[in-house]
Amino acid sequence: MNTFPTDLFTGQHIAVLGLGRNGMAAARALGAMGARVQAWDDTLSGHAPPDAPAGVSFAPLVDMAGFDALVMSPGIPHILPAPHPVAAMARAAGVPIVSDAEFLFRAVRRAGSHARFVGVTGTNGKSTTTVLLAHLLDHAGIPAIAGGNLGPAALSLPLLPDNGVYVLEMSSYMLERLDRMHFDAACLLNLTPDHLDRHGDMAGYSRAKLHIFDRQGTGDLAVLGDTLPDCAGLTADLRARGIDVMVAGGGADAPDMSVHDGLLRDRTGVIADLAHAPSLPGAHNAENAATATAIALWLGCPRTIIGAAMASFDGLAHRQKTIGTIDGIRFIDDSKATNADAAARAMSCHERMIWIAGGIAKAGGIADLVPLFDRVAHAFLIGRDAPELAHTLRAQGVAHTIVGTLDHAVPAALSAARTLHTPVVLLSPACASFDQFTGFEARGQHFAGLVSALAADAHAPRRDGA
Repeated sequence: MNTFPTDLFTGQHIAVLGLGRNGMAAARALGAMGARVQAWDDTLSGHAPPDAPAGVSFAPLVDMAGFDALVMSPGIPHILPAPHPVAAMARAAGVPIVSDAEFLFRAVRRAGSHARFVGVTGTNGKSTTTVLLAHLLDHAGIPAIAGGNLGPAALSLPLLPDNGVYVLEMSSYMLERLDRMHFDAACLLNLTPDHLDRHGDMAGYSRAKLHIFDRQGTGDLAVLGDTLPDCAGLTADLRARGIDVMVAGGGADAPDMSVHDGLLRDRTGVIADLAHAPSLPGAHNAENAATATAIALWLGCPRTIIGAAMASFDGLAHRQKTIGTIDGIRFIDDSKATNADAAARAMSCHERMIWIAGGIAKAGGIADLVPLFDRVAHAFLIGRDAPELAHTLRAQGVAHTIVGTLDHAVPAALSAARTLHTPVVLLSPACASFDQFTGFEARGQHFAGLVSALAADAHAPRRDGA
């Protein structure tokens, strides 16, 4: 792995708006590659941030004339629900609005590397699939690095050699802002309603996701989840463009890569037994494993190493991770479940649970989880939309308590689990976290801290009479 040349973007004037994880990395990297960068964030008070990189100017973007591109952090809208004023100026001036992943692609090609690019998207499962694929390639001795939407940011990744592979998780927000980027292999895992405020409706959301296949052609690979709406029609459209298409899934009916009785197989035969991969529980992770394997094989990974590589996969933080056990009760952090479909994937793995849910509900709330409510011994609800979730639970006769915060939910959940003899406490909120936390990571970390404190208290020696 090498660093990028310092003159790749000499002569280009690039604006960067939003200085979170993606934006600051973009400003720093583009400046280091020779671009003239002006960066800004609406939270700045007129001064450069403390970690300001050298060679980057920090000033409000009041006129977009003369800029070659605007790199905007994914969370800042450029169309819906309302464009940011800087985005509106850029569009009026004809300045392309692009993602940091777009500039990573340009940088790699300008540096002369033929490293391949893999794009992973879908409503759920994309982070696990991204990291698992990089893990499989690493076991095969293929230089690979994962990044993008899940972190690290695209422009913080190093320059890979010709045989290297960039595995990028691509959100719908990032996919709307691609210009020249070409994925040698791309996958669309699944589609369920999400981010509809940003895309207008489900059709708009689907269109954004399908951008991952733009600029693919003969010799490229597209992997489709078998649960996609009109999967057959999409398969035909992609094949008409000369793209190799595989259809993968977590069940037995997926034609090209499937899982039956825990055995991952393709048209040739069994590849791996997922019973030996404890960090990939449930049908949804079978889907992730099938997709990652399909791409890994296409990239040259030997099928003989797949099973061992999956067995050694640790999984990702905040995705069905057991973080502690108290009195035989497992506490599971699935904070990444920010919508009902994601929560369903975790809930379906447990026969009986104490459920902690809530936050900012997505469209439809938790109505789609009704078939799983018989598994919930008691629900503890947190966050802004707890009353909305409580209404749904009440209508289905599910015992629940609105507790407001995780600080109240975790000890209450332990008490209920002990009383009701329930083996699992599951934090799978089915809601976004931004009403109380900076993101799902912070929510999961706070949950883990509370569980750790409870465990320490439960195991602390007691004095007589205490």
